[in-house]
Amino acid sequence: QVQLVESGGGLVQPGGSLTLSCAASGSIFSFNAMGWYRQAPGKQRELVARITIGLRVNYANYADSVKGRFTISRDNAKNTMYLQMNGLKPEDTAVYYCNAEAGYSYYWGQGTQVTVSS
Repeated sequence: QVQLVESGGGLVQPGGSLTLSCAASGSIFSFNAMGWYRQAPGKQRELVARITIGLRVNYANYADSVKGRFTISRDNAKNTMYLQMNGLKPEDTAVYYCNAEAGYSYYWGQGTQVTVSS
């Protein structure tokens, strides 16, 4: 059974930074791609960033709202994916979820709260 565990959320002031981590229970090479989604109160869950998992070439894509501010990355040796978030805005406030794709199967973490407020 795949387990994804997020960490790194918290309260930060506007303009601040946070780094989210998603640790997978097995090798991330068992996944086709991994990504971060977020869901704000009263809104649908939306894709924030996604990275393909390959031996040589990887592709990352971002929501327009976070381009230039957020960076998705992974550490193969630690089976961990990261989301570096800079220049945080109040509208980034949401529960952030880690996602992994393996063929037609999708796995989700439990979510971590990010609150951007002064």
